[in-house]
Amino acid sequence: MGRLMNSPNTLTATAIVALGGGIGAMLRYHAGRAVSTVAGPNMVFPWGTFLVNVAGSMLMGILAGWLAREGGGESLRLMLGVGVLGGFTTFSAFSLETAMLMERGLYGMAGLYAFGSIVAGVAGLFLGLSLMRGAA
Repeated sequence: MGRLMNSPNTLTATAIVALGGGIGAMLRYHAGRAVSTVAGPNMVFPWGTFLVNVAGSMLMGILAGWLAREGGGESLRLMLGVGVLGGFTTFSAFSLETAMLMERGLYGMAGLYAFGSIVAGVAGLFLGLSLMRGAA
């Protein structure tokens, strides 16, 4: 059904993503702790999240470029791109998707996607907070 030749079946792909996601989430947790330890208890700017997002985006660019040049297979993309970097930060996927739209010359759509994602994401968070505060 249109599956890539070297694509794992759905169950295997799910397990690969889950394993990578767990690794990425642990890396994010420890990176955040390390930044908090260095910055100290009075840190106001969210440096941990900022640095993880920038690092994750850079690593996604390296991975995407490497996979485009060298290949590496669907399992590697699922483990590292979707799993590890997805667990580390979904901002890396957001950055890749925005860059891909721009590389296709779809600048308006890239801007709408970037701006809309930020605004809708923050609005969604406030909506969730409001719903939960109203339920308390």
